Amino acid sequence: MTYCVAALYHFTRLADYEQLKAPLQDMCELLGVKGTLLLAYEGINGTVAGTDSAIAQLLTFLRADSRLAGLEHKESRSEDMPFYRMKTRLKREIVTMGVEGVDPNDIVGTYVDPKDWNALITDPDVILIDTRNDYEVEIGTFKGALNPDTQSFREFPQWVEDNRENLKKPKVAMFCTGGIRCEKASSFMKQNGFDDVYHLKGGILKYLETQSETESLWEGDCFVFDQRVAVKHGLKESDYDQCYACRYPITKQDKQSPLYVKGVACHRCHDKMSDEQRARFAERQKQIALAKQRGETHIGRKAE
Repeated sequence: MTYCVAALYHFTRLADYEQLKAPLQDMCELLGVKGTLLLAYEGINGTVAGTDSAIAQLLTFLRADSRLAGLEHKESRSEDMPFYRMKTRLKREIVTMGVEGVDPNDIVGTYVDPKDWNALITDPDVILIDTRNDYEVEIGTFKGALNPDTQSFREFPQWVEDNRENLKKPKVAMFCTGGIRCEKASSFMKQNGFDDVYHLKGGILKYLETQSETESLWEGDCFVFDQRVAVKHGLKESDYDQCYACRYPITKQDKQSPLYVKGVACHRCHDKMSDEQRARFAERQKQIALAKQRGETHIGRKAE
């Protein structure tokens, strides 16, 4: 059995978003769906997994609300259930930028279908920006893309302000994993003096799902926020794992480093861990191993 993984989001006005939490959580639990869904005044965002039937029923339930009728999603497969629980959360923003008044419901850049993306980003008048975090960019990005070198999406607006002189080309194109961050970033750019702004509809996931690998301008793998860690063309699961301590993707070669301690630290974060953190992570790894011996699932991310 494989699981259907659905990444979804939709910007829309949800004035009653607080009242939507309980029925949505109940529906997911009834269907056996797991993952995370975020609700805010500006819309919905999240990634969930379940059987094909369960995901189809959940999407039908969501789209029955006329405000979510246009909700789009991307599907991929996972050999194992990539989440351990279902969480429906209320937030100020469905993707946190931290800048008041930035709302794709009011103003947004031009959506570009994956089939038209290559032509856009090879245009010499276009500057291409990866709106994701540094650890995501490190394992894969589009050829020629600028890396803002951010640790969180909150840092993106300041990066734009600090680099205005380097963003002088007539057109700006942006992309992210599923489309939500670059859509909000495009709204920010439009509100801050950038007129010709484009973003990849459906994000990297839709591009990797629909575009030929032989014609692709994508280089590497794509980080995803679940237990698969990363996917490649065709949305096939990649060989990356993840360090529990710092959350950075790690390769099989990284695990051969003498600085790698399973479940505790890797070559990237070994010198940033306090003794208290090391002890806590080591105990957690011990409990994972004990649960595995008993044939149980430890509630947390999978053991490395």
